[in-house]
Amino acid sequence: MQTRDLPLEQFAALRNVAGVRHAFTTRVEGVDVTHDKATALQRLDAVHREVRDAIGVGEMPFITAEQVHGNQVQVVTATTADKCWPKCDGLVTGQPGICVGIYVADCCAVYLVDPVRHAIGVVHSGRKGTELAIVANAIRLMRNEFKSQPADLIVQLSPCIRPPHYEVDFAGAIIAQCRAAGVQQINDSGTCTACDLKRYYSYRAEKGRTGRMLALLALTNS
Repeated sequence: MQTRDLPLEQFAALRNVAGVRHAFTTRVEGVDVTHDKATALQRLDAVHREVRDAIGVGEMPFITAEQVHGNQVQVVTATTADKCWPKCDGLVTGQPGICVGIYVADCCAVYLVDPVRHAIGVVHSGRKGTELAIVANAIRLMRNEFKSQPADLIVQLSPCIRPPHYEVDFAGAIIAQCRAAGVQQINDSGTCTACDLKRYYSYRAEKGRTGRMLALLALTNS
């Protein structure tokens, strides 16, 4: 789904969940991102802000993670200001009015939505994070913090790199970990980022000099 001709996708599994806003940005035409990550993100920031405005979360505090390819997940609260949370790769919250985000360029952004307890999470899970079972950690944390039951969760996997463009099927491993944790509603985009460089950024295919897609997720008061 495209919104206002902006470079973004939305997922059918999340689109009609009451009180939840989400998006996954795609490649931004005309923006040179053949630089280091910080420069690329700086150049993409204006468009990413437009996307946040378009899905109705532009006025919310925007929280991201440092993303160190680990398995740490942080609980985001109402007292948290706009920031990049250090030394973690996942964010969960039960607080309306906060937008959490994860940047990816081959790794998988995993959306976690609990429509019963009104809690959400977004996780950066590439090869290393998947080996460290970060999504299972996030599910466990949502259960501990918000009483989320795995069977109630809606899980959505973003586009990410997949075989034969990558030697490990970490998307498949993420799905298996979710099933083992008791999740029943698992949705996979099934899309390989390295297969479509006109639409997505791919760290491997573009040898590290590329942009980032942004996974956005927020709870509203409605």
